[in-house]
Amino acid sequence: MLVKVCGMRDGENIRLVENLSVDLIGFIFYPRSPRYVNSLPEYLPRSAGRVGVFVNEELCVIEDTVIRYGLTHVQLHGSETPSVCEALRQRGIQVIKAFSVSVPDDLMATGRYDGCCDFFLFDTSTSGYGGSGCSFDWGILQHYTGNVPFLIAGGIGENDAERVLDFRHPQFAGVDLNSRFEVSPGIKDIEKLDRIITKLKR
Repeated sequence: MLVKVCGMRDGENIRLVENLSVDLIGFIFYPRSPRYVNSLPEYLPRSAGRVGVFVNEELCVIEDTVIRYGLTHVQLHGSETPSVCEALRQRGIQVIKAFSVSVPDDLMATGRYDGCCDFFLFDTSTSGYGGSGCSFDWGILQHYTGNVPFLIAGGIGENDAERVLDFRHPQFAGVDLNSRFEVSPGIKDIEKLDRIITKLKR
């Protein structure tokens, strides 16, 4: 199971999170986010993949950020088109496309992205773009019949390990952990993360 920890920006905190054997570490490049990264952290992941999170950003800006931060993945949280996803993949970047989910019909939006993304990320539908700390009904995801593997995000906390382990879907690939593990925006509680990751990776 893939474990992604998102919303990182402090070098020492990043290093400690990476030591927990997470697979992906996310950096948010959306200026309105309280976890916005506007400068290079003192430490960047060396073994975990580096994910840049963007919202309706210009392709050239995304590409420049990929180079500057050595990103391995780009996560798109806005209304980016399949052609943008394909353009990034052609440059050797893995693409994660996020979708807000509250009812089964929300999953219909994934159809035109099938084949141009490496992962989908299903998150709670809110007025913002992720990091809400709120969960959604994962049962809705049983209506997903696409071929792209997905991650689940949205309010996953330390007490949700068994819920994650019990979830079944042929395309379920992992989870995205963020606000429920924060001491403050962008700073994660290492002990809490360690406890859930130990359970998820057992």
